[in-house]
Amino acid sequence: MLFRKIYNLGDKLEDKVRGKLSHYPIIYAFIGGAGIIIFWRGIWHTIDSIMEFFFSVGKSVSSTSLTQQLPWWDGPLSVLIGGILLLIVGLFVTSFIGNEIIISGLKKEKKIVEKTEDEIEIDIKEGEKIKSEIHEMDSRLKRIEDILKK
Repeated sequence: MLFRKIYNLGDKLEDKVRGKLSHYPIIYAFIGGAGIIIFWRGIWHTIDSIMEFFFSVGKSVSSTSLTQQLPWWDGPLSVLIGGILLLIVGLFVTSFIGNEIIISGLKKEKKIVEKTEDEIEIDIKEGEKIKSEIHEMDSRLKRIEDILKK
């Protein structure tokens, strides 16, 4: 119940922020880019800290190592901040997965690498058929408009 309320609140916030930022695409791109970089910086630093923890036991590690100068929570905090920023602006899923994969999953389609050549040709033919039907409907609509103008 609480999760659902938080989810709905976040969804409404995302819709408002995306609506406002869509009018300013350059600013939107900068915020999205910063969110991605902060997120991946956090992943990078977290993994560096883990590796340093496991592999520096009993070894003298250079004092110039960046991960020794930062607190242990620097990486996870960056992941959290970057993730929240990407969720708020609506880019978290699309920046890591992409729209095409999501849509194909919803349609229960195979990945293009899993399709055979015959299946790809069928998809292309269906696309061409739809395109010709749209062209035919467009020409019919133009004829109807011409008749109505007379």
